[in-house]
Amino acid sequence: MGVGDVSKRILLGRKLRSSQLGETLLPKRVALPVFASDALSSVAYAPDEVFIMLSLAGASAYTWSWKIGIAVALVMIAVVASYRQTVHAYPSGGGDYEVATENLGRTAGVTVAAALLVDYVLTVAVSISSGAQYAASALPALSGHEASFAVALVILLAALNLRGIRESGTLFAVPTYAFMLAIIGMCGIGLARFFAGDLPDVESADLQITPAPGYENTLTNVALVFLLARAFSSGCAALTGVEAISNGVPAFRRPKSQNAATTLLMLGLIAITMMLSVIMLAREMGLKYVDPHHLERLRTADGKALPGDYDQHTVIAQIARAVFDNFSPGFYFVVTMTGIVLVLAANTAFNGFPVLGSILARDGLAPRALGSRGDRLAYSNGILFLAAVAIVLIIAFDAEVTRLIQLYIVGVFVSFTLSQLGMIRHWTRNLATEPDPSQRRKMQRSRVINTIGLAMTGAVLVVVLVTKFLEGAWITILAMIVFFTLMKAIRKHYDLVEAELAIDDQDKLLPTRVHAIVLVSKLHKPTLRALAFAKATRPNALEAVYVGTDTRSTDKLLAEWDERGIDVPLKVLYSPYRELVKPIVDYAIEIRRANPRGVVAVYIPEYVVGRWWEQVLHNQTALRLKGRLLFTPGVMVTSVPYQLRSSAVALEREQRDLTRTRAGDVRRGTLGGQTRNRGRGK
Repeated sequence: MGVGDVSKRILLGRKLRSSQLGETLLPKRVALPVFASDALSSVAYAPDEVFIMLSLAGASAYTWSWKIGIAVALVMIAVVASYRQTVHAYPSGGGDYEVATENLGRTAGVTVAAALLVDYVLTVAVSISSGAQYAASALPALSGHEASFAVALVILLAALNLRGIRESGTLFAVPTYAFMLAIIGMCGIGLARFFAGDLPDVESADLQITPAPGYENTLTNVALVFLLARAFSSGCAALTGVEAISNGVPAFRRPKSQNAATTLLMLGLIAITMMLSVIMLAREMGLKYVDPHHLERLRTADGKALPGDYDQHTVIAQIARAVFDNFSPGFYFVVTMTGIVLVLAANTAFNGFPVLGSILARDGLAPRALGSRGDRLAYSNGILFLAAVAIVLIIAFDAEVTRLIQLYIVGVFVSFTLSQLGMIRHWTRNLATEPDPSQRRKMQRSRVINTIGLAMTGAVLVVVLVTKFLEGAWITILAMIVFFTLMKAIRKHYDLVEAELAIDDQDKLLPTRVHAIVLVSKLHKPTLRALAFAKATRPNALEAVYVGTDTRSTDKLLAEWDERGIDVPLKVLYSPYRELVKPIVDYAIEIRRANPRGVVAVYIPEYVVGRWWEQVLHNQTALRLKGRLLFTPGVMVTSVPYQLRSSAVALEREQRDLTRTRAGDVRRGTLGGQTRNRGRGK
């Protein structure tokens, strides 16, 4: 096993056979943290965004916070209920893309796919950048290096996911459950102290908020509605990641649809409980929270400016510090788990993006490489592609969450809306052919649920587009257009290639003549082997070809050729400018032109070596020549290998790898890569 193979095994683990795919499937207890960490982690920033938007009109606007929280919760209930219908109707893992394609047409499906791809990339960029910001606040050494740290985190997550979905899920389950325990525990203790009458205020309770320019006076009804719409659209960040479960149904254990639907329900209940609890506690504890870039709007109780080094802690951090005022380990536990889960939230995208990419590859809308599984049965190319694009985005925006968050939400609500419309058509079509009354009632109920979901997600999409377009949503829309165009172009290319490769009557005709050429660099064993092989194919014409760059070498080869009495004619192509490739290509084209229905077969002797550095010393001209000849119509290229002694090194290395005993060989009935023969007396 080479150094590269050893490194790969250390990073990714042992290879898995295709028959072991069932070993990678997820039970519900692992599927919840794998697919729901994105939606759950939004508790760490969705309430912050709500309070930031409301603070534009001053602290008095915080009275609307709980109402906005309830509005977001209602949308989440509708979306979760709608996707529970989707996972039952479409368990193949296509999710929104499959629903839109089958019921609304290819264009709608590609639109949804583009929206989801953009959303997955943004999920990684936003979550990792947010986690990097938390790390920088805890470790001053990272301050100013957030982007580099975020890139390292993306690479780490990609490596973990390349090890396989179940293995990565098990690694992430503990911190995700710890985060749920931390937030629910904090909120439970806070609510208990509230009812006991000793709920403390947060650190910012004594501060004042100066309204932003344009919000100093009493708001008109239109201005108030627009402000609430902005806060609502920001709070809807809590819904990102809900669709990942519908895309990941194939990763669940059987019964897949039922397990996915149950996981969706658990996700909705936990996310809503945590989000509403955080918003209610923040309001009751007197939170004052503004855009981190406009801290000058915060004032002390007597109206004075805050110190220049004032550090505004996040909403959850302020609540945790106050709730656990007499128990600092509780505060550090909440903050640490929140920072960790923000990083792990990107894992939802690392599980959803590759599955969607494999489906798009199957449909000819993405490169076929995205549809192949790696050594650990994960869609390795999809994982690597997602990591690469997310890294580009993180570097471009310098890992600034405030800038990245404005790009969020648009894509996911485009897919939400089109998916709900597609499900309505799905149930309507099925109702037209279903005679069973009980099944019809179920379908009618499902259609009502999806109709409610369509109304809510459509309304949210309009609000998001109106309130966030100039804030950065236009970049997301542009990215969706780019992905849409690329997928259409890839599908067109594959269709053209398929049409070009279709068999017709001309393909049954045999070539009228085969003219074989054996390339000669010198007279040695590889040349004689190539000549013998070419003779064995019985071509119509056979000749050896040598490119002469100097008279002395040419004369020496001709003399040796005659001396050994080789019965194949040797043709010399003189090259005054010492070119080796061009004369041979031109000669092959000339032969082909003289006989358009014939074939020119070029035989190239090649050395087979066993060490990587020997590749640099041999076969370089042969590689360049093959690259040129492959573009020449009517020319076939055949490599005739000659194994040098060093090739035995590679052969021995491969044999050692095949006979090496691996972990689990005894249990599987294989030893040293060979299956044991049982009951045959052997």
